[in-house]
Amino acid sequence: MAQASHSVQIPVSQEQVWAFVSKIEKWAVLVPAYKEHKELDAQTSHWTFEGNFKGLKKKVEIEIKIIEMNEPSNIRFEITGLSDNIKGGGEFTAEPKDGGTYMTGMVEVTAGGLSGAVLNPAIKVLLPKVTTRLTEKIARHIQA
Repeated sequence: MAQASHSVQIPVSQEQVWAFVSKIEKWAVLVPAYKEHKELDAQTSHWTFEGNFKGLKKKVEIEIKIIEMNEPSNIRFEITGLSDNIKGGGEFTAEPKDGGTYMTGMVEVTAGGLSGAVLNPAIKVLLPKVTTRLTEKIARHIQA
């Protein structure tokens, strides 16, 4: 399973970070390769991504399900592939630190089945970049 995390210090309150990350519709559009998403209910949404990796164009559809919310410090979610055999999860944590908030984004993903042999090497290369970009984009939007 590929796993990546990235942390950033944000000069805002923990409550401001929570107000943003606890609403999936606010940060879904910030995920690299994002195409669209649809909320099914307060905990579940379907996301579509399109991207290119080494000349391979791929469309991936996943389900994101919020499995835990501990206001104002932690939100955890599960990832399930709809178009491919993908499983994983992730979380955002926010801790007060040095007059601001220390936020960490963590994601882990693995692909199984026949497509796993093709997707897992790409996931291992892309996941750290995607996690870093997403966490940094969220931080910039919270500060704006």
